[in-house]
Amino acid sequence: MCERPEAKRGADGRPYDPDRLFLPPDDDLAPNRPGETLRARLDGSRTAGARLVLARLLGRRPVEDAWRAELAAEQLVGAELDALTPGGWEVVHSIVLPGDAVISHLLIGPGGVFCVFARPGRERQPQPHVRRVRQCAARASLALTRGCGFLVRVLPVLVLVGAGATETAADDVRLLGEGEVASLGTLGGVLHPDRVDRVHTVARNRRVWLGA
Repeated sequence: MCERPEAKRGADGRPYDPDRLFLPPDDDLAPNRPGETLRARLDGSRTAGARLVLARLLGRRPVEDAWRAELAAEQLVGAELDALTPGGWEVVHSIVLPGDAVISHLLIGPGGVFCVFARPGRERQPQPHVRRVRQCAARASLALTRGCGFLVRVLPVLVLVGAGATETAADDVRLLGEGEVASLGTLGGVLHPDRVDRVHTVARNRRVWLGA
């Protein structure tokens, strides 16, 4: 493992990082809540309540229902990931990439960097989600490597909420149930705390993702 030289530290004990100090509030993704983009979609939906009821009576599945299920999954998994922060982990939620792709959660800590997708587990075929999380992880690795100035490997994780026992999705994609999310917090030996802080500082900058 390659570690950075000891960095200057501020009064709070964190490494001095000018990017963190001067990041404009509008570009800071740290305040994002789990499911932020899905909330915005639901708030902006033009489908009135009566039309939703009619669609359900006709046996149709309004897209808003799928969004609500995904939002519930992202909120649950986001809470599990946020609970890891006392162990030296950082989380950035709802990162929008060009082309409207969204990284549900980016987990950064001693065990490395993980692109975490949360989806309802009712779906029997996770393969489309496997491809999507793999692609987003690769895009995240390129963006973070460029922003940090050192190689940042981002590993893809797919969490199926309510799926029960998980099965192998692919060799390069970790597939978890919601009860297994906390196991990510036991991983270590990959990133020095200073590098965790640096990757998090870069990841929370909205402009870093504009070219992802």
